[in-house]
Amino acid sequence: METRRKKRFIAGAVCPRCNAMDTMMLYMEHGVEKVECVGCGHTQSQTDDQVKQASSGEVIGVFKPE
Repeated sequence: METRRKKRFIAGAVCPRCNAMDTMMLYMEHGVEKVECVGCGHTQSQTDDQVKQASSGEVIGVFKPE
């Protein structure tokens, strides 16, 4: 049985590879936060520890889908 992941688009985000705007989606997979461009397929990921380290700076908030 396949588990469905909640995927959410990130408004205003620009893909670092293809420079397309509003094509980036965020989702969790096995406790790892992943971002993927639906245009070119570029992906980035970070663990919860990396998210916590990033949020200690001047980040307003970190979106954590459940």
